[in-house]
Amino acid sequence: MRIGIGLDYSGGFHDAVERVVALEKAGIDIAVVAEAYAFDAISQLGYLAARTTSVELASGVLPIYIRTPSLLAMTAAGLDYVSNGRFHLGIGTSGPQVIEGFHGVEFDAPLGRTREIVDICRQVWRRERVNYPGKHYQIPLPPERGTGLGKSLQLINHPVRERIPISIAALGPKNVELTAEIAEGWQPAFFYPEKADSVWGEALAAGAAKRDATLGPLDVMVGTSLAIGDNVADRLAWTKPQLALYLGGMGAKGRNFYHSLATRYGHGDVADRIQELYLAGRKREAVEAVPDELVRGISLIGPRGFIAERLAVFAAAGVTTLLVRPVTTDSAEAVRFVEELLALRPS
Repeated sequence: MRIGIGLDYSGGFHDAVERVVALEKAGIDIAVVAEAYAFDAISQLGYLAARTTSVELASGVLPIYIRTPSLLAMTAAGLDYVSNGRFHLGIGTSGPQVIEGFHGVEFDAPLGRTREIVDICRQVWRRERVNYPGKHYQIPLPPERGTGLGKSLQLINHPVRERIPISIAALGPKNVELTAEIAEGWQPAFFYPEKADSVWGEALAAGAAKRDATLGPLDVMVGTSLAIGDNVADRLAWTKPQLALYLGGMGAKGRNFYHSLATRYGHGDVADRIQELYLAGRKREAVEAVPDELVRGISLIGPRGFIAERLAVFAAAGVTTLLVRPVTTDSAEAVRFVEELLALRPS
């Protein structure tokens, strides 16, 4: 199991980079930068590339609706170049709240767009002339929609790699099936290992049955909160505001993927209550409504022995990359948590 760190899209990025530099020396495998509606992830990944030498870097994730497929490919190739072949492109749909509420872009056809974007990115990285007559993306534009020139272009630069690994953030069954079919990696949110097979097992198997063998095994990249010690039970509460935000505020009723996931985990009544409170502006009550059981199931918070047991459970559920977010405001403690986790990880 690989161990990495997830960098939040808010907070002190300079401090986070210093933490990554220290953790690179300690032996982490990958650092992932999120993007939502704070600073963009690309500028921060470029800065990380300049400050590190060996740790892999990834986006976790870039929303597909706000960049063209060719721009995603160019960006990934550029980051792969400045990092000397260490970049991993993480993409996802995000959700209607961010895409429509912040960017003003219609949230439509997530499955079809994702498949076409992956195809186009790989075409760009192979330095082929981009010629893609897709349903959602037509490159070059046909004469009736463009100037009539109809001339395709290829990437000027030679990428470090013609196949940059792609991971997809996916929660719904159809999107998970697509991910298991076409991507190198999968980034599920709020992964509950004991419930993962019942929620996603069928979709993963269906996608794997159509998977090209050259992609290799699917890298299951799971993010989780981390605090190790005999007196860290209070850190469970520290993670509840994020859960309340996602279950309650990331989408309207009926269009919140995280709420749907909690429901499939068997916490439908709780998710309904959190959403009701959050959308009514009663955010503190929404946070208080998040159950310890749910937080504990998706986190690594507890004594050393408990963490070792949970690591084995995550590994048994198929997790191959663990992306941790230390639950602390102290940089030294954050590094210590990750160092202890590295010592505990399954071989």
